[in-house]
Amino acid sequence: MPLYRYQAVAASGDMVTGELEAATRDGVIELLHGQGHVPIRADLAGSVSWWRLTLPNWGDRSKPKAAKLPLLTHQLSILLQAGLPLDRALEIGQRMFGGAERGTLRELLDAVRGGRSLADAMAAQKALFPPFYVGMIRAAEAGGSLETTLRHLAEYLERRAAAREQVKSALVYPVLVLTMGCLSIGALFGFVIPSFRPLFVDSGKPLPASTELILAVSDGFLATWWIIIVAIVALVLLARAQLRRKLVREWCDRRLLTVPVIGELLAKTESARISRTLGTLLKNGVAPLAALTITHETVGNLALRAGFVAVIDSVKEGKGLADPLARTKLFPQLVVDLVRVGEETARLDDMLLKIAEIYDADTQRTVARLLALLVPAVTVGLGLIVALVVGSILTTILSVYDLAA
Repeated sequence: MPLYRYQAVAASGDMVTGELEAATRDGVIELLHGQGHVPIRADLAGSVSWWRLTLPNWGDRSKPKAAKLPLLTHQLSILLQAGLPLDRALEIGQRMFGGAERGTLRELLDAVRGGRSLADAMAAQKALFPPFYVGMIRAAEAGGSLETTLRHLAEYLERRAAAREQVKSALVYPVLVLTMGCLSIGALFGFVIPSFRPLFVDSGKPLPASTELILAVSDGFLATWWIIIVAIVALVLLARAQLRRKLVREWCDRRLLTVPVIGELLAKTESARISRTLGTLLKNGVAPLAALTITHETVGNLALRAGFVAVIDSVKEGKGLADPLARTKLFPQLVVDLVRVGEETARLDDMLLKIAEIYDADTQRTVARLLALLVPAVTVGLGLIVALVVGSILTTILSVYDLAA
């Protein structure tokens, strides 16, 4: 029989991986269910897709785009709310998408009509559906709340996508200003300043130190501009390669958390993501340990992810969530306080969603303020550089021709 590699959440809350022999992927899913696990993935051993789980999907148009997931979820929710059966909703959904997304929906439809659950079918489409999404769908199917869960998922994904697009849109103008400013400074040192050198040399008078420095920088730029470009590209590639190493990435993430303003913003952003994911999972009936393990996979900052592992270990020992969160000293105090209130009032899921709302709003305000300050800061910085260069050149010209007096 074929050998399958699997990934699942055990009843203890641990993320487990291994290999099983079964006639089909459905057989693997059934075996995992029989062991009390929540299946996340099951792939043929040796499948390329298994080994590419953690690799970026660059330039592959045959794979569905995660950006389409909010729209897909929203449309499925609307179709189910209209009273359509699941297979009919998936069939209609195919007509709303093209390319890889249509192919994915077709495979979901075939799997569902073949007797598989929607969660199992989605688990096989890991390029589009993340583990927390599959876990919520599985819990919704068990509790008979698929339509409601899809609506909640759509709202969550749309809010997250909207926040991401807001930041991207706000960064367009600062990046454009910075790019044009750098090009202007490059033109200044590469073309404008060298044209004044014959004028200064013919005068035979000593030049001010500031002008000598600017001319030296200009000469160096003209002689090594290609080396500078190669060095920048090499540094970017080296940084990306190093950041793929877990220890380096965790060290950088931990340092980022200590940077004023930026560190606090990152902690709030991750706290909002953790709270919303965990709260949504708990609200839809996922077991606490399984919900914590699935949430752990969504944490982007590796330092916070390592701290979250300690929280999961503490909960496995029967302890609460608030105290281990406080001991990590990585999460904002408000998160700890509200989680404690949620545990005391037996409304942890609602309190986690409230935390997410608070920090989503707070991070949006902070990001808006930072972006509003970025453009003036970039403009002033570039303006000062140009002013210093032009001022030094003009001063030298005046001194050379004795016009200053």
